[in-house]
This record gives sequence, structure tokens and C-alpha cells, in this order.
Amino acid sequence: MKETLEKYQKKRNFKKTLEPIGKVQKSRKKRVFVIQHHWARKEHYDLRLEWNGVLKSFAVPKGLSFSTHEKRLAILVEDHPIAYRNFEGVIPKGEYGGGTVMIYDEGYWEPVSKEVDFSSHELKFILFGRRYKGMWTLVPFKENYWLLIKEKDEFANMKTPRFLFSVRTGRTKKEISEKLETSYSKGIVEGISISNPDKTVFSHPALAKLDLVKYYQKVFLRMFPYLENRLVSTVRCPDGVSFYKKHFESTHKGMKKVLLRKDSEKRRDYYYIRNIEGVISEVQMNGYEFHLWGSRVKRMNHPDIMVFDLDPDEGLSLQKVRDGVRDLKSILDQLGLVSFLKTSGGKGYHVVVPFTSFSSWKSFTDFSYKVAKLMESKWPLKYTTQMSKKMRKGKIFVDWMRNKKGSTSVAPYSVRLKKKASVSMPISWRELDKVKPDGIGISEALERLKRRDPWEMFFFIHQ
Repeated sequence: MKETLEKYQKKRNFKKTLEPIGKVQKSRKKRVFVIQHHWARKEHYDLRLEWNGVLKSFAVPKGLSFSTHEKRLAILVEDHPIAYRNFEGVIPKGEYGGGTVMIYDEGYWEPVSKEVDFSSHELKFILFGRRYKGMWTLVPFKENYWLLIKEKDEFANMKTPRFLFSVRTGRTKKEISEKLETSYSKGIVEGISISNPDKTVFSHPALAKLDLVKYYQKVFLRMFPYLENRLVSTVRCPDGVSFYKKHFESTHKGMKKVLLRKDSEKRRDYYYIRNIEGVISEVQMNGYEFHLWGSRVKRMNHPDIMVFDLDPDEGLSLQKVRDGVRDLKSILDQLGLVSFLKTSGGKGYHVVVPFTSFSSWKSFTDFSYKVAKLMESKWPLKYTTQMSKKMRKGKIFVDWMRNKKGSTSVAPYSVRLKKKASVSMPISWRELDKVKPDGIGISEALERLKRRDPWEMFFFIHQ
């Protein structure tokens, strides 16, 4: 049967709801799933499994259980677009499904059953989520009504968790519901008063402070998994002069202080962003560019995101930069490492490698240096590991220094304080020859949110 979203779209007024209109997409081997906690007329959980370009969707009144002795009711509802996996917010009262929606879990799934048709056949499947892992079975017993049963495996009969916050954004139901009312005309966004909303930040294209607020609101769900529980620094530009801000300010909302001694410094107040309020607070204080540590706050000495910045000398062709990206990827591939690509928003590209975690910053930094050094020794006329302008003449600097403790790299989806207001944007490997390092601006970045996320498997890579 050919999947369609006609039923989904007919039920919704997209002038009133922010739910995605969506379209049927191409099938892939890696299939995503999402569980959304939905406070509609009746509170329930929605289990959505990607299949044939849509999300096959079940309303599960009591949610999934890890107990092999429980049979949970699951009601098959209309297919949803794959873009719905990113929806977290409020469906207006009076609209279909009106109420608050929270992303409760996400990941990918695999069918175990040989035949999958979501109509009348029992379906065994495995979830690889952040909160739910293991095998379940869906058993049909009458039209659109199924039983959801946990199978016996290493996760069976665990205590079924009940989380009060979003797995994606860290927001509670209350926080999601209260940012509902906005008034852009008055410069009030997400409950935060924006001073000087018409202040010009970029001239070409013409972008005011409020435009940057709106941008970060719209990309927040995609951006926050990278910000979540990581120390940040921002680049502020209040009066045309840029500077780095990395220490906590108690006057701002949505941020949490972390006391940290870095090298020979005294203990200083660093911070991380907890929610959308924190991002908007930064923009309110003219902080437009976000940079991240390579480790999470709760595992400060165990870095897990490695970044290589390919920074070309003046005058080098874009083709040579792209060849450099391919050379780096070939080395990482030979090492058995999965890597991801994004634009830097400047002159080069960033190649990003997720890890489960390293045992120490020293081993992490040493490893990144050895990768860069391997490039330099293999192609000495093309690449250098030395930062100095003299040493990089006619070459590409393979910047491995982003991987030292306390160093930062620009966050995915962050705006750059460059002339073009470019964005450091995640792109797919096949787009390397199509997208320039500074080729994606704010408007295109927002259009790209409608597409499949090229980094959707980033947090599910174990290496």
C-alpha cells in the first residue's frame, strides 16, 4: 500500500498549528523513531516508527513498559510526516490533538519480523533510543487496536522510567506551554523582553536583532542537542566590536553556573544553557555566535566530540579545500570512525567525529593531533599542523587544537558574525561539492529545517 499524508493534513489547519505539513520521503535503511508525551484531551504517549517515508503512529495511553507481564494498548492512528519527529510545542486549543507535545524519547529502530505491513501481522521490533532500548512486539487484535508487549532481553523488567522533561530540549511541560504566547511587534519573545529589537546586526542581508531571536527560536529543537549540558562561550557584538564571553552572569535566565578551575586560573564561573530562555537571553545581550566545549558538564574530563577545522591559506582554491576534506575523511574511514560534515560559516569546513567518550583530555588531544599529523606527513605540500601564517603558506591548516581542554568550536546551526550572516550548518557528505563553507545564510538554514536532518544519527554512533 502506498503511504500518504492526506488524512493527517486534512485533520489540521496549518494556519493555526505549528505542526509540520510534511511530505512522504524516500525510504532509508536507518529508520528513526520518536516517542512524544502528548497532553491532549486525554494524556497519552505517541509511538512513531519510520516506514516507507512516513511515521507509522500509535497512541499508547499508558506508554511503553519494560515489564514482560504487561500488555499495553496501542491504537494505530493516521500516518505522520517524518518531520513530526522534531515537533515539540503546543497545538492550539480547539485544533485536532490540541495540547502540549514533548519529545519523550528518540533514536532509531529495526524490525525483527520478516513481514512488516502495519495492518494485520504481528510485528517484533528493536528500539535503540536514549531512554528506551530493547525488543517489543505489536500484536493486532481488532481493527486499528494492537497490544504492545515487552520481549525478554537484557532490558526486560527494568523499572519503567517516568521523565518530567524533554529528551531533546530539557524543557518541562510547563516550560513548553508557557512560551506559547509571543509578541514580536513589541519585542517580547518567549516571555523575555528584547531591548532594541530593530537594532541592525547585519547590513547585507539586512537583519535586525529581533530577526536573530526569531532564527534561534526556529532552529532551537535541532540545535539544542549539541548545546545540551556543554559549557559555552558566545561572541558578543554590542556596538560593532566583537568579544568572547565565557563566564556566568546571574542576571540572565535559562543558564546554569559551573565552578571550574582552568589551568592556572582561580575557580571561575562558567556556564551552560538549559533551555530556549538561555539562548534568547544571550541574543538579548548581543551574543549571536555560540561556541561549545567538547565534553558534557557531568563528564567534564571525558570529551566526546572531536572537531577538525580545515582552514586554508589566503588564495587557495575552494576545490583544494574540498579535496582536503575528502583526504581527512579517507583517513577517518580507514580508522573505522564515522564522521559528519558542516560548513564553518567562514573559509573552511568542519569535520566532526562523535565518540562515546575518551578516558582523558590528553588522550583525546593527542589522538586528534596524530590524525592531523598523519595528513601532514602523507601530503606535506598540501597540509600543515602548524598555526603560524608562515608555516601554512600555500597550505591548509588542519586545526586539531579545537580538541584541547577549554577550547571551543562553533556550534551547529550557530550564526557567524561574518559579513554574510552565514551559518555553521550540518550538511550531508554528498553536498560537499555543492555548498560553499559560507554558502548558507539564515533564510536557507530555515528552509533546510524542512528536509531530513543530515546529522540525525550523530548521537547514536558508538565508537
